[in-house]
Amino acid sequence: MVKVVKFGGSSLSSAEQFEKVGEIIRAEDSRRYVVPSAPGKRDSSDTKVTDLLLKIYKKMEAGRPYIKTLEQIRMRYAEIIRGLGLKLSLVKEFERIRKDLESGAGEMYVVSRGEYLNGRIMAAYLGYDFIDAANVVRFNDDETLDAEETYRLLREQLKAHERAVIPGFYGSKKNGRVVTFSRGGSDITGSLVARAIRADLYENWTDVSGFMVADPRIVPDPKVIHTITYTELRELAYMGASVMHEDAIFPVSQVGIPINIRNTNEPEAEGTMIVERTSRIPSYTITGIAGMRGFVALSLEKDKMNTAVGFCRKALSAFEEYNISVEHMPSGIDTMSVIVQQKDFAEKEQQVIARIEELCEPDHIDLESNLALVAVVGRGMKSTRGTAGRLFSALAHAHINVKMIDQGSSELNIIIGVASEDFEEAIRAIYEVFVETQV
Repeated sequence: MVKVVKFGGSSLSSAEQFEKVGEIIRAEDSRRYVVPSAPGKRDSSDTKVTDLLLKIYKKMEAGRPYIKTLEQIRMRYAEIIRGLGLKLSLVKEFERIRKDLESGAGEMYVVSRGEYLNGRIMAAYLGYDFIDAANVVRFNDDETLDAEETYRLLREQLKAHERAVIPGFYGSKKNGRVVTFSRGGSDITGSLVARAIRADLYENWTDVSGFMVADPRIVPDPKVIHTITYTELRELAYMGASVMHEDAIFPVSQVGIPINIRNTNEPEAEGTMIVERTSRIPSYTITGIAGMRGFVALSLEKDKMNTAVGFCRKALSAFEEYNISVEHMPSGIDTMSVIVQQKDFAEKEQQVIARIEELCEPDHIDLESNLALVAVVGRGMKSTRGTAGRLFSALAHAHINVKMIDQGSSELNIIIGVASEDFEEAIRAIYEVFVETQV
């Protein structure tokens, strides 16, 4: 069995955390390929190394001195090395970073050095080979991932390394220029490595014991989801639930490699298993609840809209012209609503409305802002009678007015729109009826 293991920044924030990671890796011989993030916060008052590196870059751009911040980072790594008792020097690495900075190194190169340096330390600590991600994760000239070339390079390189550390978060173009994923992108690197070598399991170690049914900042001590499908996770991640980077799901889901979300500080906990499909019966009717604020609904009314061929297409084309993504589109016989993110719509709203008036000639247009969307997701909903009834009953009992309802044809999710001020209470009410009381 071969496992790829990725460790987040909080798991590698100090020498003590490194030691926990070392124990986890050495506990199973199958954990052969390790993807580390940059050191995260040691406590709530601390600063992530990636943020310090970004600070250096901004100082460089502004022509301000940055050496003190670079020294702060060097001391951070020196503390980890000293705490692990390693005979490792990063003096040359920091000198190279300083020279690259003064030679005009780009922002992506600068912020990627956190993972690079942590990878060096991890390889020395474990006695594993070090493979620079810049040599095996390939980006196109437009900075999009070249997945097939990445898989080829990874397979070719890893054949020669029985055990290796590959830093997360970054890669490079053919010309050697470093490119990074978006923040949290080390998850993607781990997924790419797992896909390339066809690993049996991709373990993603973080500071929580799995994926929660609801956001713990809203619902106190929510239950852990023990098994979730890729599709369910995608639905929840799209609506803001985050334990791992959304784009990390695709590489492994395409070949059916499971992902196991685990807690570095509670390695005995099973965590959450993310799979392509499962026959396991979920603990509750729903798998999870997630949501986001910041949406606006544009509602159109027109008599006999259902007979006006092309009406919806024309209306949606107005949003396309102004590069605004449509989130949902519930409709009736004479009405349709288009739900979009308020931040994307606000500056272009008058142009979009004018274009819709021109294309569709609606009888009436109405705007409602400050909406929140809540997604209730679960493979168990399809086979359970009365799910929607219980959902709306719970919201009515909590005196929450539902402003929009949208259910996918797969019956995997129900999305509701509520006033922004009712957002958290709506999630608590849904959690109470489906998880706490299991009515």
